[in-house]
Amino acid sequence: MDNWRKSSHSGGGDGNECVEIANSPTHVSIRDSKAPARATLTLPTLTFTTFLNALKRTSETQ
Repeated sequence: MDNWRKSSHSGGGDGNECVEIANSPTHVSIRDSKAPARATLTLPTLTFTTFLNALKRTSETQ
């Protein structure tokens, strides 16, 4: 994937404490913005959506 963009929830300072995300019609990929050549997590779009919804539910209950 070549359409990487930084998360809108970057850390303080110069905003380098974040992840980058890229998507295709069928998958979403996530990587560390400080080490883009290292490991990338790629999930099917539906799995990624389920993952995000679970994170939202968890943060709402804490």
